[in-house]
Amino acid sequence: MTDPATLARWTVRVSGLVLLVLGAAIWTGNADALIGIHMFVGLVLVLALWTLAATAYRAGVSPTFVLLAAAWGVLMPALGVAQENLLEGDSHWVVEVAHLAIGIVAIGLGEMLGAAARSRDLRA
Repeated sequence: MTDPATLARWTVRVSGLVLLVLGAAIWTGNADALIGIHMFVGLVLVLALWTLAATAYRAGVSPTFVLLAAAWGVLMPALGVAQENLLEGDSHWVVEVAHLAIGIVAIGLGEMLGAAARSRDLRA
């Protein structure tokens, strides 16, 4: 597991699972004290996603796909930090669902980048 891509891929997997559990606890209103931890683990996921994007780029994965993943890594925490001020009131659930969807897509992008980079490395 010394390969940076493998480590980053597992980091995306584990942090993604932790984020989903923490997010569910926060969403139900039972764990507002864990929001800071949720944000920190989200940052860890973003850094792992960017590591995978860099590794995939070096392996020859489509630059468009790599840029999409890198941009997604900017979008995710931006929405997470801003979400408290978006669509306040009865419509706020829309922002929460969007935040969840963006997080799930980030996990998927990490998996796809890791698989694409590994596939390219195996062919080399």
